[in-house]
Amino acid sequence: MRKDSVIANIANDLELDIKQLSFRKFCIVSHVSEKYFLVNLQNGNLCIKNRIDRESLCGRAAPCLLTFDAVVENPLKVVPVTIEIQDINDNSPQFYHETIALEIIEFTLPGTHFILQNAEDPDIGINSVQTYKLSDNQHFTLSEKTSNDGSKIPELVLVKPLDRETQNIHELILTALDGGNPIRSGTALIKLIITDANDNFPIFTQEVYEVSINENAPINTTLLHVTATDQDEGPNAHITFSFRKTSDNDISTAMFNINATSGEIKTNRKLDFEEVQKYELFVQAKDGGGFVARTKVLIEIIDENDNAPEISISSLSSSIPEDSPPGALIALIIVHDKDSGENGEVECHITEKLPFQLILSSSKYYKIVTTKAMDREKESFYNITVQASDRGSPPLSTTKTIRLDISDINDNPPVFAKSAYVVYVPENNLPGASIYSIHALDFDIEENAKIIYSISSTNTEDIPVSSYLSINIETGVLYAQRSFDYEQHKEFQIQLTAKDKGTPSLSSNTTLIIHIVDQNDNSPTILYPSPENDGTALFELVPFASIKGSLITKVVAVDADSGHNAWLSYNLQMSEPSPFNINRKTGEIRTSHVFEQKDILKYKLVVLVKDNGVPSLTATTTLSIIIADSFQQVVPKFTNQLNDEDSPPNLQMYLVIALALISFLFIITIMLLIISKCKQSKSPPAFGSFSTNLYSQVDPRMLSQYDNGTLPYPYPYNVCVAWDSSESEFTFTKPKKDVPTDNLIDADDSGLGNEKLPEPLPSNSLEKVSDYYWT
Repeated sequence: MRKDSVIANIANDLELDIKQLSFRKFCIVSHVSEKYFLVNLQNGNLCIKNRIDRESLCGRAAPCLLTFDAVVENPLKVVPVTIEIQDINDNSPQFYHETIALEIIEFTLPGTHFILQNAEDPDIGINSVQTYKLSDNQHFTLSEKTSNDGSKIPELVLVKPLDRETQNIHELILTALDGGNPIRSGTALIKLIITDANDNFPIFTQEVYEVSINENAPINTTLLHVTATDQDEGPNAHITFSFRKTSDNDISTAMFNINATSGEIKTNRKLDFEEVQKYELFVQAKDGGGFVARTKVLIEIIDENDNAPEISISSLSSSIPEDSPPGALIALIIVHDKDSGENGEVECHITEKLPFQLILSSSKYYKIVTTKAMDREKESFYNITVQASDRGSPPLSTTKTIRLDISDINDNPPVFAKSAYVVYVPENNLPGASIYSIHALDFDIEENAKIIYSISSTNTEDIPVSSYLSINIETGVLYAQRSFDYEQHKEFQIQLTAKDKGTPSLSSNTTLIIHIVDQNDNSPTILYPSPENDGTALFELVPFASIKGSLITKVVAVDADSGHNAWLSYNLQMSEPSPFNINRKTGEIRTSHVFEQKDILKYKLVVLVKDNGVPSLTATTTLSIIIADSFQQVVPKFTNQLNDEDSPPNLQMYLVIALALISFLFIITIMLLIISKCKQSKSPPAFGSFSTNLYSQVDPRMLSQYDNGTLPYPYPYNVCVAWDSSESEFTFTKPKKDVPTDNLIDADDSGLGNEKLPEPLPSNSLEKVSDYYWT
């Protein structure tokens, strides 16, 4: 059949969907047949790939069969296919020797048969040689002899005595005819040489010799001895052995040699069962008179286990996703052993303990499938070593390693080292500077491991966190957008998200707590005396009867900073010894001795308030202390001083109005205090004639309102009133609510009535306000 001829539609025969042939990778697998056949995946036709010569493939063997496996995947199916190659009469009979030379003794008796060379026809059956024909002559006729293997051997029969003296050479034409249509023929020239008498032919002891030999037999191994006898004597009985060459046994005669004298046949080359399993030798014995006898030697090669199994890969997946389910097909392998019998029976297994399994699909096909789910983060690839061993003795084996890469899927979210991070950042930091670097780890690879960082939430009220913080989405470096102010925000608690670029993407969160570390950037603020006096010193009245250590007043100051930066100390700035001293911690100003009439009536005190920061910051205030039993004692002096200093007009009228207003408010205040004490079932406070302990028994602490600025505290105060209504004046400021009461400065008024004051609170709060304010 010509190339590309259609043999059959194999897809229909195998009941396959033609549209699925390409998808299912339909193919034929064979070491031999794939050279001659191919499958058209478009229509499923099995076609001729190369011209097939039955004679070169099978010789005279019948039937001539070519086999292959039809393989499809998804699901895997293997079907063995056998194709019979039918013979056509494409070869003519042919004689190996174009001239057949025979020597015949002249007085050979009529009826003697002479065996001739048979013609060879590679075709088989009716297309092989069927008959012979001899050219017309008067001395010889032709007869045919059928051998044990069914072949026909022509024989020349003498029908009329020969006379060498009359004609010593006879030439005849021998024609071989086959049974094909049309009939083909081949001819040979028979050249008969008439010699003197040799009337006995050599005779072999056996018509056919059979012998077996192992394929691993060394060269020059003796197979057998052929023997023949001749009843003649002398030169006519001297027999010489040789191989009769034909077109079929050229290879056979090259593999062996024969001793011409002894008939010993030995191996001439290395035998190989996988190439040739049987050899057929034609041996002839020729005597000295030219008579020839022939015999056949059949040599069977015994297989030895000299071929290791061969492993070939028919289909291979070089990588699979790590989420592939158990049973996923990795490879389809073919195992073949050139040996036969048990030597060719092969068993396969995976050499190491891996999550894979070999499944026998057919006699030669194995599937490698997964036995469990893969995890690329544990094993990114596998080297699967398959070993094939035959059952020979000793067994031979072959290994083949298949590399399987596990491709990544996005099955691991980014992971932070901690669920929460704590960072300390000083206030007044440089805007735009990095303050921290966050990092998450993703065990995936490539795009699945690329992480994007973001700020997902914050507890900063009313202010977007983006105005304070930003993050580099690739590196995770956190930047400050502005300088932090500890007095406004002491802490930021934000939630950071790490999200990978996988599909679908995975993410994880962590909490970042940023503590703002206080710096000494706020000076002390003096709450009392009130800074609203525009630098004018306030007056405090001290009776002459005051004992040593009497409390005169108290300087109250706070610092918006915290910790050491908010620890305040109070000092008097005096160039000469003073009858007063101040408590460095509380700011209380007390007398240092008992006053007399000769002492100075007025003192001016400068109080310096200093914090504990580095460097320390300070604030100052000025107080005027008047030594008198009553305010009226110093009014004339003050009046004269005012007159001497050209006091402004109408000052006396203003003083009278002020005194009247102060007296009125004093009476109201006294009434309110009495009513309040009565409600609490407590005794009203006793007022000494010269006592200055006029502090309110009501806890004056109130909450302030918080603002965005530093220390925007409202300043609520208690009332302190002089005894004499004409000398009394006071300032009342309406307190604001919501003033924080944590860590207020406590005045330890131990010498003024043993009032029970609240316990002092911790000192690390920013909002420090005095328990008692003075006016």
